Amino acid sequence: MKITDTSDLWWKTSVVYCLDVETYLDSDGDGIGDFTGLGRRIDYLADLGVTCLWLMPFYPTADRDDGYDVTDFYGVDPRLGTHGDLVEVVRTARDHGIRVIVDLVVNHTSDKHPWFVAARRSKTSPFRDFYVWRDEPPANNVNAVFPGEESTLWELDEKSGQYYLHSFYKHQPDLNIANPTVRDEIAKTIGFWLQVGVSGFRVDAVPFLLEVPEGEEFTDPHEYLRDLRRFLRRRSKEAVLLGEVNLPYKEQLDYFGAGKGEELTLQFDFIGMQALYLSLARSDPRPLAKALRSRPPIEPEAQWANFVRNHDELTLDKLTDKERDEVFEAFAPDERQRVYGRGITRRLPPMLGGDPRRIRMVYSLLFSLPGTPVLFYGEEIGMGENPEIPGRLAVRTPMQWNDSRSGGFSTAPPSRLTAAPPEGGYAPAHVNASAQLNDDDSLLQFIRRLAARYRISPEIGWGEVEILEHDAPAVLAHSVSADVGRMIALHNFSEEPTRVQLTLDNEPEGAQLSDLFGPDRRELDDRGRVDIELPAYGWTWLRVARPGDGRLG
Repeated sequence: MKITDTSDLWWKTSVVYCLDVETYLDSDGDGIGDFTGLGRRIDYLADLGVTCLWLMPFYPTADRDDGYDVTDFYGVDPRLGTHGDLVEVVRTARDHGIRVIVDLVVNHTSDKHPWFVAARRSKTSPFRDFYVWRDEPPANNVNAVFPGEESTLWELDEKSGQYYLHSFYKHQPDLNIANPTVRDEIAKTIGFWLQVGVSGFRVDAVPFLLEVPEGEEFTDPHEYLRDLRRFLRRRSKEAVLLGEVNLPYKEQLDYFGAGKGEELTLQFDFIGMQALYLSLARSDPRPLAKALRSRPPIEPEAQWANFVRNHDELTLDKLTDKERDEVFEAFAPDERQRVYGRGITRRLPPMLGGDPRRIRMVYSLLFSLPGTPVLFYGEEIGMGENPEIPGRLAVRTPMQWNDSRSGGFSTAPPSRLTAAPPEGGYAPAHVNASAQLNDDDSLLQFIRRLAARYRISPEIGWGEVEILEHDAPAVLAHSVSADVGRMIALHNFSEEPTRVQLTLDNEPEGAQLSDLFGPDRRELDDRGRVDIELPAYGWTWLRVARPGDGRLG
């Protein structure tokens, strides 16, 4: 792949870090994280190697869905600070080489949002058509998003006698994007936050945003997404749309704009993530290799975002029932660790039994896969979940900064914390950033080194992937190539040491394999072959060093 002008494609080689301001650092002792606290940790993020900070919703909220039930798209939750505090974080982050993107949650509002409050007062309200109403609910009135919590998609508004659509919770009525005024309001929201200084948006639940109910007149929802992208480009050349689109690869192409980069800038690779966990459950890389081979080609102006864990349940909905049961049995054997029949409410380290070899192998894989790596706060120190907190909130516990009972998150009494840290082996006494900062063997320092190597290997973000054939069934070997060079990574999914023989075709005479994490160089024989030994759950990154290429390492 040819790397051309990259000045406005910063996200191709970015390291993204997602956090919830409410659970990151409390500066004033009220038990709730805030922007002032976050501002004090920008240097920590910069040292970690983060170049893009993704903020989960910080808007005013009814707080029935952890901030995703927004009551004001232009506001800042007063518990977290002010617009001025947010601007200070954006400015400080920029000074440290970190761009900030924010959650765009516009497929629905809270039922406490002024629009909906006005809409339900009267059928003649000018805000009535901001939402979707029916005299009778359609025949298909089953809520598949939150089974067990919500049974229907349509809720009766007793005052008006009509039903309103809610794809998620009944306290989150869907906005009607068929209404041009609603589309204008969404554009104004985007324009407002760009003016504040953010560099883009993580767009929540994109397929639901574009889903137009039967009976609504709207010809092409994807033209609307293209229009949003054009609006974004007019306002900011560098701004991005990172989309949550949990669909098969072929359907995801439509959200890139048929692979042309005309709609979403980046999309999360849910298929690859789910295949990764199936591979981990089986100690067999073939499911992940199959997923990587099936990734459709996309234009350079588009990108895949890779992740191990996000802020929701670890969804396994694209696996077969049998495959899902395998992953459940391996990583969530207790029914209480599962949710919605499709997901796991645990973080990675507890799922892997705390095995540091296996944990590091997974994060090495994350940073070496073609695309942009995304971390969820606390992953860099190996945080666990709190199983006493129900549902997906189990993984959204306060960041653990030191070994105190509250993990240095807040000076408030434990009873006043926005959420309780885990107890036992993953409590702050055992897992915290302070203890790992000066420990060269810590997970924190390991993630820092991965980020550094990723940043000097632009072929990972820009290149084309090839799954390499070899004779070790437990090893995933992949190559990423661009005009700047080629990197090869090997990852052993087995608890047994193994030896891999690779054959690299079309490499010039004198080419070597340079270890990106050590001093070793391996020679290719006259047939382009090389033997590599990997320990249990071992891994290696190898740069192809060609005569005269001039690259370090």
